[in-house]
Amino acid sequence: MSVTTHEILDDTDIAISHGRVAYLGIGGHTAEHCVGPDTRVVDATGLYAVPGLMDSHIHIESSMVGPSEYARAVVPHGTTGIYADPHEVANVRGLEGVRVMWEDAARTPLKTMLTTPSCVPAVLGVEDTGSSIDASQVAQTMTWDQTVALGEMMNFPGILSGEENATGEVAETLKADKVVTGHYVSPDDDRGLNAYISAGVSSCHESGTFDDVIAKLRMGMYAQLRQGSAWLNLPGYLPQLVESGIDTRLCLLCTDDSHPHTIVDDGHMDRVLRTAVSLGLDPVTAIQMCTINCATYFGVGQDMGSITPGKCADVVLMDDLKDFRARYVWIDGDLVARDGRALFEVEPFPWPDFMTHTMELGDTLTPQAFEFPVDRQDGRCKVRAMGITPGDTITHDIIVDVPVRDGKLQADGENDVLKVCVFDRHHGSAGTHSRGFAKGFGIHGALAQTVSHDAHNLLVMGDNDADMLLAAKTLEECGGGEVAVQDGRVLALVELPVCGLMSTERVEVVSRKVSAIEAAWRQMGCTLPSPFMTMGVMSLACVPELRLTNRGYVNCVSFKMESLLAE
Repeated sequence: MSVTTHEILDDTDIAISHGRVAYLGIGGHTAEHCVGPDTRVVDATGLYAVPGLMDSHIHIESSMVGPSEYARAVVPHGTTGIYADPHEVANVRGLEGVRVMWEDAARTPLKTMLTTPSCVPAVLGVEDTGSSIDASQVAQTMTWDQTVALGEMMNFPGILSGEENATGEVAETLKADKVVTGHYVSPDDDRGLNAYISAGVSSCHESGTFDDVIAKLRMGMYAQLRQGSAWLNLPGYLPQLVESGIDTRLCLLCTDDSHPHTIVDDGHMDRVLRTAVSLGLDPVTAIQMCTINCATYFGVGQDMGSITPGKCADVVLMDDLKDFRARYVWIDGDLVARDGRALFEVEPFPWPDFMTHTMELGDTLTPQAFEFPVDRQDGRCKVRAMGITPGDTITHDIIVDVPVRDGKLQADGENDVLKVCVFDRHHGSAGTHSRGFAKGFGIHGALAQTVSHDAHNLLVMGDNDADMLLAAKTLEECGGGEVAVQDGRVLALVELPVCGLMSTERVEVVSRKVSAIEAAWRQMGCTLPSPFMTMGVMSLACVPELRLTNRGYVNCVSFKMESLLAE
């Protein structure tokens, strides 16, 4: 396949030498002159040769495994390169944590390219993280060999207001001649979007509608079209984009967050391609979006993105352009996967202690921590709650009526109103915790997880205090993860001892545990798609409208703190 000309070229020979494409035989020309006594010849008759697939925006930590295990999972699906933003680990353990992640990544053939975390914390002054990153540290990472860009600039309010550190990080990136990736969720597609792009941010994966996508494309911004485990955005705008006939050279594909069971059961970028084509996108155009368009944007088009002379020999042989199943995968000329199986192996990574001891809660987990005192003895009380949107990152600031008993606000499980607590897990007994409510999960019992974007504090949700306390204590003891509790019994548990975000087990094992906990969610009454991912952004203070951090409710439109009581 020629992604440079949007053609399917029949009977084409490809010669590879020293990890690069040495010759392309087109139009009756053959590579016979390249064959020597030690040449390995692969008969690819009936197969499609496409450039290695690349994910333009991914958080490895969302797969719940480390980089080397992630590589073993995705390379057999035709993924040869990823542009990874490790701001999850960075919020817990800073740039030293990032360095350790890339030590693990370097043990595999997958091209794991670093986009330096830009927002640690995501928004200043509204939450407490385990670490922080500033403009001077960003400048330091721009000298690292693995760095290709600045990670998603979620602090768009800081950019629009000229906040010193946010604009400084952008400036240091541009000085290094690298690109700034974005995260723009404001409804202002006029002055705000103009200013954000003018400041130097050149891509964005946070588009929810066709109007969002087209506004960014018209202003010269790359639109990263997302189809992850929970954020299923392609159906919302891709058919209109296809129908519009608009030039898609500034369109990229990404997953953003992919759960282990999504990768194991459905694939990675091959899954995104299948979805895109099922929605009407031409398959060659779809492949361009995760090959040449991606390489061009990140400034690596001289080396990657097409099967042409001089480029890295990152080549995938596929059966067809509908299912996109990879038969063979080469990276830098080495055969690294065949028929859905990785041909490389890695030993378990020796994670240092500072990466595996991150549950610093002190003595905060007491029964009283889950009580919501109020200045009345009994009756009802109007409170602010986070209303969720299934399959999307957006929440709504809603008012609900909850019971009051013995001077304390209660959950209202019959009306799907749950209590939510967020505990700072980075600063021991000196840390704070907050209280709020959520509507839309539909569960009876309690859930807790340490994957709570982006500070990754301990998030607990439930309809009764006893189950909430048990859930929180369970995660404290195992080093973090996610747990489902009902009637005083742990229904399912996924242990994530590395920064409270990643497992040390094989991705297939983690996938089975995630499947078990999702079955527990359903048993508890939840019908959401990928509910763990939805719960995980209840603290994400850079996406509208209302979030709960360890400091309390944050209005993510005005970026001001809000009260729990609505009366």
